[in-house]
Amino acid sequence: MIEDKNPKRTPLSELGEFKLIEHLTNHFKIRHKSTVKGIGDDAAVLNYAKKQVVLSTDLLVEGVHFDLSYVPLKHLGYKAVMVNLSDVYAMNAMATQITVSIAVSNRFPLEALEELYAGISTAADLYNVDVIGGDTTSSTSGLIISITALGEVDEDDEVLRSGAKPNDLVVVSGDIGGAYMGLQILEREKEVFKVNPNNQPDLSMYTYIVERQLKPEARKDIVELLKKLEVKPTSMIDISDGLSSEVMHLCKQSNVGVDIYENKIPLDPQVISTCEEFNIDSTTVALNGGEDYELLMTISQEDYDKIKGNPNLTVIGYVTEPQRGMHLVTRAEEKIPIIAKGWNALKDLP
Repeated sequence: MIEDKNPKRTPLSELGEFKLIEHLTNHFKIRHKSTVKGIGDDAAVLNYAKKQVVLSTDLLVEGVHFDLSYVPLKHLGYKAVMVNLSDVYAMNAMATQITVSIAVSNRFPLEALEELYAGISTAADLYNVDVIGGDTTSSTSGLIISITALGEVDEDDEVLRSGAKPNDLVVVSGDIGGAYMGLQILEREKEVFKVNPNNQPDLSMYTYIVERQLKPEARKDIVELLKKLEVKPTSMIDISDGLSSEVMHLCKQSNVGVDIYENKIPLDPQVISTCEEFNIDSTTVALNGGEDYELLMTISQEDYDKIKGNPNLTVIGYVTEPQRGMHLVTRAEEKIPIIAKGWNALKDLP
C-alpha cells in the first residue's frame, strides 16, 4: 500500500468548538434505557431507577501517560475508555455511560481527532456504553483526555475494597506483567528509531505484550463470569498500578494481612521470555508493572470449588490477620514484605 506523503490536515480553527463536538460525536447511538438524554443539551439526563450508580474518572496526559511517537491515536482512544470501564467493573458493576473531554493543541488537525474518536467509538460499541457528553478546549502542552465512566449495580451486588476477611482466597484474572514488558519493547524501538529513522521494527515476536500495552481490555467478562458462577467477591480492585500496590490497597481498606505466593502468579510465556531478554526478574515485573487492567479480588473459601480449574481465574494467595503483615512467599519458601513500587502519578512533582 502506497503511503500518502501529504495527508489532509484540517485545522480545528476551521470548525470552532461546537461544530467540532458535533462532527466528532454525531454518530454515537443511545443503547441504555437509563440514558434519557445524551449529547446535545446543557447536560445529560440519566434515570437508574432502583440501581446503585457507580462513577469513576481518569485523566490521561501526553508525555506522562502516553507517548504519541508509538501510540496510535485510535488505540489511545480505545485505551482511554478501557482505563475507566475497568474501575467500574472492579466494583462488580456494569458500565453504562461515559463522558469524553479533551484538551488539544493546534498541532492536531481534525483528522487526528477523528482517529482518536474512532477508538472511543469502537470501545463504546464493543462494551455497550453510551457516550453522553463531554467537552473540548485548547491546550498549550499537547493532548489531554479526561473520561468519566458511569455504571449501575444492584445494592446487594456491589463490591468494595474493604470487605476482605482472614482466610479468604486472593484471586487474579488473566495474567499480569504483559503491559509493562510491552512498554519496554516500544521504548526500546523508539530509541532505535532515533538512531536510524529508516529502521522498521519487527514486533512479530512481541504481539501479545505490545497489544497488552496499546490495547488493553477491561474485564467485563469476569464480572459476568462471577455472576454466572454465583460468586460474589468479598473485595475487588483493578490492577492499574501494579499487583503490589493493589494488594496493599485491599489490605489497608480491609484491615487484613496477606500472603501472595510467587509460584502462583500467572505469567504469559511471552512475558517470561521477554523478561529474560531484558534481564529483568519476571516477579518484579508482575508486582510493580501495572496497566494490565486485570481484576484482583478476594473470595470466601466456600466459593473455591466454583472457580477451581477455571482458566480465567487464578488463586495466588490468602488473606491473613492484620498483625501478620503483607508478604510475598518466594519459591524458596521465604517471606518477603510486600512494598508498593508500582506507578505513582505524582512521583515527578518537585
